[in-house]
Amino acid sequence: MGYPTKVRLIQRRSGAQWYVKFPAAVTGVLDFQKGEVVEWTVQDRHALILKRVEAPPAPEEPARKKRR
Repeated sequence: MGYPTKVRLIQRRSGAQWYVKFPAAVTGVLDFQKGEVVEWTVQDRHALILKRVEAPPAPEEPARKKRR
């Protein structure tokens, strides 16, 4: 399932800044942290790839109970 998001533009005297907001559901699943560095790569005119420069370690899963 995708998450429709608008591309925004901030016009300033010194130039323009484009930005995209991530839905909370996406940031929660990926466990993004404030200030985390990411890198965009253009795959083609229809796709961007967002890559973490340093991904945090995966959270540990809770220990499972043993069945008898």
